[in-house]
Amino acid sequence: MDIRFNYHEKGSGAPLVLLHGNNEDSRYFEHQIEELSAFFRVITPDTRGHGKTPRGLMPFTLSQFADDLDGFLHEIGVEKTHLLGFSDGGNIALLFALKHPEKIDRLILNGADLHPSGVKLSTQLPICIAYGFASLLASFSRKALERKEMLGLMVREPDIQPSELKNLTMPVLVIAGGHDMIKEDHTRLIASAIPNSELCFLPGGHFIARDNSKTFNERVIEFLRSSIQPPD
Repeated sequence: MDIRFNYHEKGSGAPLVLLHGNNEDSRYFEHQIEELSAFFRVITPDTRGHGKTPRGLMPFTLSQFADDLDGFLHEIGVEKTHLLGFSDGGNIALLFALKHPEKIDRLILNGADLHPSGVKLSTQLPICIAYGFASLLASFSRKALERKEMLGLMVREPDIQPSELKNLTMPVLVIAGGHDMIKEDHTRLIASAIPNSELCFLPGGHFIARDNSKTFNERVIEFLRSSIQPPD
């Protein structure tokens, strides 16, 4: 792997990796770490080119980020983990699960999508416009190039067929806000395509882990409770 991840961990027990969203970093989960680390070894990496993890030279794509996660887990000696991904982090988690199902115990997809068409137009249209402007300026400005790459993740990716999800056999929780920027029928499509999944809508928008953390954490722990072994 051409980069070294910046990451933090807290707690002991079974590993639980938390993946943040686009143009964020691991600090997004500041309201989850304390509660979840009472039961798990919580690991919060910054994705390639996010936070304090360098951009490196590899492609800036969700598929590459899923490969990065595989290398990162190998590097820190984690063979199997619970995995919770938010937004683009959920898309990375989903791609990783499709590539390496044997490496996931339980999977939580929060505000994920299979295709950019799953995002409400009121959210997606401004992203596409900003991407167009950044693309025009990318040849002249490094900052614009970086912005183009970041926005491109949401304009071009992911591209997952619902039929692929039948291969996920681990327990999966699909969770979203009742007023999420992801279309409700798209979230329902994801859950219905996964054989062993639970679907949950919580009050709030896309950022329910931040804005409705108490309820979000309770639901996550409830989903994971059968495998929880509080550390001695």
